[in-house]
Amino acid sequence: MSAETDGSARESSTGTERERGPSPDRAVTFSWTGFRDGYRECVPVALGVAGYGVVFGVIARQAGLSVAEAALMSATVLAGAAQLVAVELWRWPIPAATLLVTTTVVNLRYLLMGASLRPWFRHLSPVRAYGSVFFTADENWALTMRELEAGSRQGAFLLGSGVAIWSFWVAATVVGATAGGVVGDPARYGLDFVLAAIFLTLAVDLWDGRSDLLPWTAAGGVALLAAGMLPGKWYILLGGLAGSLVEVARYDG
Repeated sequence: MSAETDGSARESSTGTERERGPSPDRAVTFSWTGFRDGYRECVPVALGVAGYGVVFGVIARQAGLSVAEAALMSATVLAGAAQLVAVELWRWPIPAATLLVTTTVVNLRYLLMGASLRPWFRHLSPVRAYGSVFFTADENWALTMRELEAGSRQGAFLLGSGVAIWSFWVAATVVGATAGGVVGDPARYGLDFVLAAIFLTLAVDLWDGRSDLLPWTAAGGVALLAAGMLPGKWYILLGGLAGSLVEVARYDG
């Protein structure tokens, strides 16, 4: 191969790499800088999550949980939707089987979220990877995916952003559980809409152009149909699966 041909090949290869963007097969780093950047980036989002945490604290107290029990649930579960479903079902005797099945269905979306992180996190040690995934919430997952797909290789970004959400979530739960009698109905202050507002904001930030229209439409359409036809929270999982399958089929095609 001549030098000219070799140069053209390298130029063509470089151009192709630019078109496709950064390869997810590159190893990520795991550093204090990544953790710090993740925490700092997620603080504004965590403040919004805190509003929803107050709502959970109020409802948890109304369901009969103590402040300590509500805080412990938030610290160990870190899943707002599943926690709200759990306290809505909370009664004596505790319906353990119903709680387990329902919250499992609500949280199955984390399987999809974890799978999306694997191309980058498979390079990390199990302690770092699974330790970071423990702190995964919808909001910091979206922020982390945005960073990784933009070319960032800071593997600790997920952990830092997750710790930000975790700390604000637990603190807000304590506030809500402690001041539940003063707050009263959270909807009166619009706190029940906080989580929806956060998701809409993150969705706008994640929008990548017309290429996202098909999987997003599939996810939204299936979720709406499932919400009207099936009981419980199955629409969360089914909508996510529909969007994922459409994206996989389009990519493989």
